[in-house]
Amino acid sequence: MIADWYVLIEEDTRSTERADGTELKLHRWTLVGMHRIGQDQAEAVAAAEDAALNHLPGMLARHARPGEEPARHALLSQDGAWIVLVKQRHRQCHIRVTTAQLMHAREEKEAPPKSLKEKLRRAVEGPVPAVKPWTWTPEDKADQT
Repeated sequence: MIADWYVLIEEDTRSTERADGTELKLHRWTLVGMHRIGQDQAEAVAAAEDAALNHLPGMLARHARPGEEPARHALLSQDGAWIVLVKQRHRQCHIRVTTAQLMHAREEKEAPPKSLKEKLRRAVEGPVPAVKPWTWTPEDKADQT
């Protein structure tokens, strides 16, 4: 499973919010598909191209009628990512299709449930200190300290 190639499909999801009488259109990329291809990078690149040319975003799929085909402009960037503009009857959206190689995977691990004694101790002593956020220390600076 590690070192397998995947095709990732992201869609630009939109929501409209109102604030102080102004209508705001908010955009956010959402990962809608993660397709395992296998060990062959060339096959992943071909699958990404096929997805870029054929994937129908959810926003358009909800309103599509049988037999309709939306307008599509697919652009291939230098880094191999596909940016696709899809239009259909007054609606338009864009998707991003990329290939990626899985380099690390870890399963979720849950802590055991707290005993009544631990719960009472926490109530008396107060909350546990927050976990420190991740930070990066370059190797050359770590050697100097």
